[in-house]
Amino acid sequence: MSETGPERLRADCSRCVGLCCVAPAFAASADFAIDKPAGRPCPHLGSDSRCGIHAHLRDRGFPGCTVFDCFGAGQRVTRVTFGGRDWRDDAATARTMFDTFAVVRPLHELLWYLTEALALDPPPDLRAALADALAETDRLAGGDPDTLRTLDVDAHRGRVNPLLSRAGDHARARGGRPGPDRRGAALFGADLRTVDLRRANLRGALLIGADLRGVHLGGADLTGADLRGADLRGADLSGSLFVHQSQLDAARGDRHTVLPPGRTRPAHWTALPLTPVPRRRPTAARRRPR
Repeated sequence: MSETGPERLRADCSRCVGLCCVAPAFAASADFAIDKPAGRPCPHLGSDSRCGIHAHLRDRGFPGCTVFDCFGAGQRVTRVTFGGRDWRDDAATARTMFDTFAVVRPLHELLWYLTEALALDPPPDLRAALADALAETDRLAGGDPDTLRTLDVDAHRGRVNPLLSRAGDHARARGGRPGPDRRGAALFGADLRTVDLRRANLRGALLIGADLRGVHLGGADLTGADLRGADLRGADLSGSLFVHQSQLDAARGDRHTVLPPGRTRPAHWTALPLTPVPRRRPTAARRRPR
């Protein structure tokens, strides 16, 4: 796999040394069956840098591992930044690799979003700004370990996010009047089956366990929306914006769920018939009291 083409933003575990299984900390929860401090290898990580229970992660209490995506940062840090070295070589290499991975991973996530934004056919001025941001983000991600460890990722993200938001707003308006603005809304377990969410702004919305059965999400911006346990059975996400595979992996769905182009139906989704949705006219999304 090349580290220069668009495929560089897809994780390739065969070209990494298991960084995501060592560098981050795990806290025992519904997502992880154990506590694991940062820098300590997961007990299921083999000497070949492969997960020994990969095919059974959900059954063994590690659903959080199934939805993690490094956006290709793992192989870049391993193969490019460290020239193929392994964190097992010595303690100094390990610490530096882990610190570097913690910076490159969010930069690669930004690269993915910027690539998606450019594919939305933004107006010329915005396209130029997005292309510049893409080039700058890629330049930063290609820095040496000492430079990367001092990089203020949050500051860079703060400069890029307004461009991504503008790209999403432009795309949402293209199909008609933009839908409701529910960015960052706390919608835990909410029944949204009769809410009109077409072209809605759902950036960063907390849709954990939300009931979205049969909902049309065409044109909705789902950047960073938390879809853990959300019920997407029969939902139409074919025209949704910025939907990453890991979001689908964290949700529930079935054979009736319509996916965005290029996304894969998760293996754990059921093949059960769609639960009937009330035949009521969608209503406007209600806002929380300020």
